[in-house]
Amino acid sequence: MEKMKQLNVSALIGRHVTHEVEAPILEVSDVTVHYNGRSGLDKVSFELVQGERVAVVGPNGAGKSTLFKVITGMLHPTAGEVRVCGHRPGGHICIAYVPQRSQVDWTFPVSVADVVMMGRIGRLGLLRHPGPRDWEYVRQCLKVVGMADLANRQISELSGGQQQRMFIARALAQEAELMLMDEPLTGLDVTSQEDIFRVLEELRQRGVTVMIATHDLNLAAERFDRVMLLNVRLLGLGQPEEVFTPERLRAAYGGHLRVIQTNEGLMMVGDTCCEGEV
Repeated sequence: MEKMKQLNVSALIGRHVTHEVEAPILEVSDVTVHYNGRSGLDKVSFELVQGERVAVVGPNGAGKSTLFKVITGMLHPTAGEVRVCGHRPGGHICIAYVPQRSQVDWTFPVSVADVVMMGRIGRLGLLRHPGPRDWEYVRQCLKVVGMADLANRQISELSGGQQQRMFIARALAQEAELMLMDEPLTGLDVTSQEDIFRVLEELRQRGVTVMIATHDLNLAAERFDRVMLLNVRLLGLGQPEEVFTPERLRAAYGGHLRVIQTNEGLMMVGDTCCEGEV
């Protein structure tokens, strides 16, 4: 229950912030995070443009989740700053964050429609109850992600792919303009992954900027507009062929990744069977 509450705190306290039209959708400037005597991020700087889809890749402990929490305002950087449409995070209702599934209490007794309605709270305000139009909006969002027939199902009964599509529907209900997804493809079969990418195309058509953390470098290279290689420091951001060079990959992964030259380009083969979570 507590974990589910944490997912909605930003929506509950969110305030409407007027966006600066000419400002980038996301601007990260020299962001550094120190905690527990170590660096989580070190002088990370980049900008994103509206509507693009970016894969964030790096080894365990690289700072991917830390970066997302700084962008949403859940975590304050030790140095540097983040701006979303020209303003610091914390007062935005346009940012949707989907944590790793392991961080969600799936036994919490709520339905799929209830979770999607949580995306409307920032728009409605605390003192207004959802009306028929809001519930119709929720139904339309579920229809977009192919889950209209599962609106009344308890979240504990969903498959991994359905869980991710439910959170995307919540982002649609929130009318999010920037969506951060932490390892949404992990553990999903090919069919479920394709379902997610189908919905991501719908987000692109709506101009939503999406950042997805993933360990699958090949998928990142094939299905995203740009890739970000991160290991505490930003090692590269751009087209896969520019970022996934042997030198940069060795700097990120050390001996845990092999780069093989094939007729179709570079193939990345992970060697992380003994690597623990950091």
